[in-house]
Amino acid sequence: MNFTTIDFETANPNYASVCAIGWTTVRDGRIEQQGSWLCRPPAGHRQFNSRNVQIHGISAATVAAEPTFEDRIPDLLALLSNGLPVIAHNAKFDMNVLRQALAACSRSHDVATHYCTMEWSRILLPELPKHRLPNVCEHYDIKLDNHHEAGSDALAAAKIALCLAETAEAATIAELDATATRRRYRRYG
Repeated sequence: MNFTTIDFETANPNYASVCAIGWTTVRDGRIEQQGSWLCRPPAGHRQFNSRNVQIHGISAATVAAEPTFEDRIPDLLALLSNGLPVIAHNAKFDMNVLRQALAACSRSHDVATHYCTMEWSRILLPELPKHRLPNVCEHYDIKLDNHHEAGSDALAAAKIALCLAETAEAATIAELDATATRRRYRRYG
């Protein structure tokens, strides 16, 4: 089982306002590498919204001495170009953040193969009342060290993906996705 999970935090409701990037790389079913970067959001998107700051604790002062998102792009794209599928919990949000933040820097990157642990959990764990990251972590007894810290959330998403693969008896991400897809079509037609 090989994949990379990502998680982004934003300074405000605009998807382009990345202020934190978290990742975890899994190879052969084992966590190989994980970490996070803080960054100043792209130019034109640097206003920090009090609601976002309340959620993740990152403020303009927190990132004042950090590299810009644009400075982080080479490392981020190297991470996303490692040939592994990309997974996020609520991938719709994270993929939109990635696309819009890159576009704000006049860049782009096609992450063709990406998956969502939240979507998989909705299908494979229908008994859960909610499928937010903390709920799925609790279901699998995964310790979520610091929710809304990008590195912690990316690590939790990686552990969830591994647990969902075990639940689905899948040996690869492609098998996990195929199992979830089959079950979704059985349930919803």
